[in-house]
Amino acid sequence: MYTIVALYHFTHFINPEALMAPVINVAHDYDVTGTILLAHEGINGTVAGDRNGIEAMLSHIRSLPGCADLEWKESQSPTPPFGKMKVRLKREIVTMGQPNVDPVAHTGHYVAASDWNNLINRDDVAVIDTRNDYEVAIGTFDGAIDPKTASFRDFPAWWEVNKDRFHNKKIAMFCTGGIRCEKSTNYLIQQGVHDVYHLKGGILKYLEEVPKTISSWKGSCFVFDGRVSVDHGLAVGPHYLCHACRCPILPEDQDLPEYEAGVSCHLCIADTSEGDKQRFRERQKQVKLAQERGTNHLTGRMVPDKE
Repeated sequence: MYTIVALYHFTHFINPEALMAPVINVAHDYDVTGTILLAHEGINGTVAGDRNGIEAMLSHIRSLPGCADLEWKESQSPTPPFGKMKVRLKREIVTMGQPNVDPVAHTGHYVAASDWNNLINRDDVAVIDTRNDYEVAIGTFDGAIDPKTASFRDFPAWWEVNKDRFHNKKIAMFCTGGIRCEKSTNYLIQQGVHDVYHLKGGILKYLEEVPKTISSWKGSCFVFDGRVSVDHGLAVGPHYLCHACRCPILPEDQDLPEYEAGVSCHLCIADTSEGDKQRFRERQKQVKLAQERGTNHLTGRMVPDKE
């Protein structure tokens, strides 16, 4: 069984590039896989391994400047969720494109998973899903507003157009693990919104702690690892990944005429040229050859590399 850890921490790294090699070394020594992003504003990532490997990685990350109080969320997978380890240097650990946003300075009010239902059911509260459109499509909270953004950097423009809708409303925001809300709540506070709340630990903490019988969550939650989606109790969800568009699809979607493994699905068939599809077919051949050799050309349920 593989332990999967999702983590992030906002802090001020003076030289994030110098932190890359030590993280890679720990991953190599303990067979930890996944992705870690480093930037001047902190660290973000999801990693997987056995218990010893995960403990070693968490111990190392907690030793980084300002990361002693790191929090993380754990779940389990019977299969390897990642093919290898990637450590990347980024301008932002979650890309919003707003240079003045600083979650270290101030964020909205944290709301525990156990208190979330009471908050979002109030008439004076507007609930906003800050995730990308392909994530919202497979699950969200009952009554939540979907900004229909293709990436997080689209959120400020959406808010500017729609802010008058929320006059005299308290704003409750949520995302997968909480990292986007650290930034989006700081952004709204800078825009003059005073009553801003966000779900502590994100959807993952809610699905882990809140029983399905009293849940306000509908559908599955997209996750950035090989499981693709999870349900209540963080059980692996029903979704697979279209390796052409990197969007989640259901098993029955593979029976649609638009579906061709590794080439297209009903969500993307009209978005790629015939030349693109031919390239995807060649890649799919390599995937099959790798499977025959007992290796992975692509991780089975590879996650979209979108920001």
